[in-house]
Amino acid sequence: MDYSSILKTPEYDFLQKDEHLGNHIILLGLAGSYSYGTNNENSDIDIRGIALNRRSDLIGLTQYDQYVDKHTDTTIYSFNKMISLLLSCNPNTLELLGLNPEHYLYLNDIGKGLIEHTELFLSKRAIQSFGGYADAQLRRLQNALARDSYPQSEKEQHIYNSVKNGMYDFMKHYEEFDNGSMRIYIDKAVNSEMDTEIFIDTHLTHYPLRDYKNIWSEMNNIVKDYDKIGKRNKKKDDNHLNKHAMHLVRLFMMAIDILEKGEINTYRRDEQELLLDIRRGEYQKEDGTFSKEFYEIVSDYEHRLEYAAKNTKLPDSPDMNKVQEYVMSVNETVIRKEHCEYK
Repeated sequence: MDYSSILKTPEYDFLQKDEHLGNHIILLGLAGSYSYGTNNENSDIDIRGIALNRRSDLIGLTQYDQYVDKHTDTTIYSFNKMISLLLSCNPNTLELLGLNPEHYLYLNDIGKGLIEHTELFLSKRAIQSFGGYADAQLRRLQNALARDSYPQSEKEQHIYNSVKNGMYDFMKHYEEFDNGSMRIYIDKAVNSEMDTEIFIDTHLTHYPLRDYKNIWSEMNNIVKDYDKIGKRNKKKDDNHLNKHAMHLVRLFMMAIDILEKGEINTYRRDEQELLLDIRRGEYQKEDGTFSKEFYEIVSDYEHRLEYAAKNTKLPDSPDMNKVQEYVMSVNETVIRKEHCEYK
């Protein structure tokens, strides 16, 4: 598929028309599942890019960080913003420097130069950034599965805690007040389908109806949100969980490549089938939890990442003098108006 052809469609006209983009663009590339090689029939095409800061941003009074078009899932970062993200080894932006050649939709000489300077941005900071992202994916996975598999009494305790947290100010100031009292607590259930249940004791006299409505509304919304968990769209949510699981493993793969080889390999050709199997739910059991084999895969990658982190030859942090020289040379072309036009 010629992905670059989509840029010629009317919905991408903003690339030419927006004052921050146009001839300031130095790189456009695929992002998300298409760039990883994990796309399926439901995948959207996401685009990420980089545009040079304008002269007025560099030596004038204007400021610009990024352009976002939600309709086309497109985000274009300013050059200086991108440099800042790359220096922190931000996974979502670092992967833009390691795409397959055919996944770059536009690339001028300055864009090519940025890719050629990739090593400037690779450091041990990737341990924390990629590891942190992977940990967040794992926590999401565990939390979602835990919420579904909690015994009823534990779910009720979570609802109770949420009510207390969400209504902290109310409970603090109004548990007892001039018009009466209100107490929320857990006790043996009256409902035959439950073990424990949340109860409320109230004694109110001459209490404003609208204030009472607000109190009731707060509690009702919290309970309603939790009840939705038990009535979730299983197919939709399972797809979402499997996608989280796939990204967890993919992040480990990319981090290990960076630490061991000093390379950004966004497209996971060698591990494509494994990642697609995870996304398709091959490692998810009928009850929605994940198989022992999946957690063994995760454990293996965790150990490999730990080993790579201890033995990497990457510097602790980037050489800021070299980065400074490179950034100044690029921004000088803007001030001198020597950059190439995006067409």
